Amino acid sequence: MNISIFGLGYVGCVSLGCLAQNGHNVIGIDIMDVKIDLINQGKPTIIEKDIDSIIAEQNEKGKISATKNYKGAVENSDVSIICVGTPSTDSGHLKLDYIYNTAKQIGESIKNKESFHIAVIRSTVLPGTNKKVGEIIEEYSLKKRNVGFSVVSNPEFLREGTAVADYYNPPVTVLGGDNDHALSVIAEIYSKVNGPIEKVDIKVAEVIKYVNNSFHALKITFANEVGNICQKLNIDSHEVMRVFGMDKQLNISTYYFRPGFAYGGSCLPKDLKALQTLAHDHYLVSPVIQSIEKSNNVQKNMALNKIIETGKQKIGFLSVSFKAGTDDLRYSPSVELIERLLGKGKIVSVYDKNVSLSKLIGANKSFIEEKLPHISNLLVDTMNELIEQSEVIVIPNSTEEIKNIQIPSNKIIIDFSRIKELEHHNNYNGLNW
Repeated sequence: MNISIFGLGYVGCVSLGCLAQNGHNVIGIDIMDVKIDLINQGKPTIIEKDIDSIIAEQNEKGKISATKNYKGAVENSDVSIICVGTPSTDSGHLKLDYIYNTAKQIGESIKNKESFHIAVIRSTVLPGTNKKVGEIIEEYSLKKRNVGFSVVSNPEFLREGTAVADYYNPPVTVLGGDNDHALSVIAEIYSKVNGPIEKVDIKVAEVIKYVNNSFHALKITFANEVGNICQKLNIDSHEVMRVFGMDKQLNISTYYFRPGFAYGGSCLPKDLKALQTLAHDHYLVSPVIQSIEKSNNVQKNMALNKIIETGKQKIGFLSVSFKAGTDDLRYSPSVELIERLLGKGKIVSVYDKNVSLSKLIGANKSFIEEKLPHISNLLVDTMNELIEQSEVIVIPNSTEEIKNIQIPSNKIIIDFSRIKELEHHNNYNGLNW
């Protein structure tokens, strides 16, 4: 395939060489003469393992070249990949002038093309950029999106020092678009790359790089704060984190990565507080660890506000324990939420099969009767009874029983757990989706 690449910096140079090595004819476009000259001499524009030999080899084969003539490059290619810079402004926003100028150039260049053209945004951009790029191309090409051209978001995950290896072995190749043909073409371009290809909504593709890198920054900071605490206690912090990383079921996994309600229970709040206390007792400032509980409280407040904003008086909770499959009410965020709703004069009912059973057989009976007698008084015997007498149905946890319920269309659902079977309901509301 014939491919043009706008921007011959880090991502552009690596993409140029690797795409050519996979058999494509690639022409690079840049405003800097020095970069153009380097590529045309068979030399890379960056220092990076293996890219020098790749560029030299592909230049010798005639598979790569570089130019300032963007019109000629686009007219003679089927796909244009945008790899220009997106520097930060002082306010933290991105300077997208280079992106938009490139969109203008692509639009001008395809104005008289008869064939369908695909623009691929490889640069790191904010959600909404794909849409804006499409509008600019439409304006300058006088063609309609998905008729004469399409725009695909394809964020890169290349690390300096291992960029070539990362290109061929990414954890995932993400493609966001609204045209099946364009997505299929770009997927085919990556057919020789190891790893899965995920076709997603455009805005998912645009935001994922920010989520990735923010989490990487969080991991580094968290490990540093743990290291600081361990040093004060004369504990080998690297050994601690080595053992931490061995847990692939919870620690290094997707288990907890589901947006929803706050955490609770007898372990997480208690152990987090203990670690915070260790840091405090040794005069350590640990902002990340100290902020976890604050963030959890923000999530509780969001849930409370979502319920109050309905303006309804009768609120029903389908489950009240801190997580599904248990009768444990200790530090349950649902219990806290119910208490705050009662304080605001709301009429609250609760159905939780496990908690009702505990009340009868005594597994958690003393705790309920001594610590939460008002919760005990709110319990109803059946799910249907709760649904019938409530205007708003709150679902803190997902269970098989809840997945199969029928809720009348005049009831409002507020789901903290994302139960797919209920999303078709007319008055369905997810907590943060």
